Amino acid sequence: MKLLTKQQKRSLALLIIPFIGSLIIRFLYFTNKKKFHAPDTLTDESFIMACWHGELLMIPYAYLRYKEIPSVKLFISEHFDGELIAKTLGFFGFGTIRGSTTRGGAKALIQAIKEIKSGSDIGITPDGPKGPRHQVHDGIIAIAQKTKKKIVLVEIKPSKYWQLKSWDKFIVPKPFGELNYFISEPIDVSELEFEEARKLIKEGLLSHEH
Repeated sequence: MKLLTKQQKRSLALLIIPFIGSLIIRFLYFTNKKKFHAPDTLTDESFIMACWHGELLMIPYAYLRYKEIPSVKLFISEHFDGELIAKTLGFFGFGTIRGSTTRGGAKALIQAIKEIKSGSDIGITPDGPKGPRHQVHDGIIAIAQKTKKKIVLVEIKPSKYWQLKSWDKFIVPKPFGELNYFISEPIDVSELEFEEARKLIKEGLLSHEH
């Protein structure tokens, strides 16, 4: 029997893994108790939603709390893992901007600015796609300042979880625990210096760190 080529294996993975991944996310969400520490409503304007790369798995439900019909594009890196994430989040109605704010960044930033000006929300992991962990890259600040749009900060803290040995210490909640979503009021960084904005975003995303 002829073994599958690398390309065939990847194509097969892209057919199977995202579907299974979306089912796992739904299962973990619905088997956990949920607590939302969050505003009742967010801004009527398009906005930027941010969370750390390591807390990305359960982000769909932070956004879907406010928008029944998704109108959001997420920054997803162009490597194969990014393709898997993009297709998985597609099952929740999320679009993607391929490329990162650090690699091939100019094209992705221009697309993000166009999308948010046309009414789509933008999702970003400020320390993605490769870290360093919990370090805010310039991209999120540049987009917010160019578009004058506000940033909503999201922390997702499960009571029980597995933590991977990846650079971002990626968190996978265990079932039958409690998921705490901490969602900030929209913050405005349009008039801040870059370092001041970076500090505000970082502190906001670490405010419930253990």
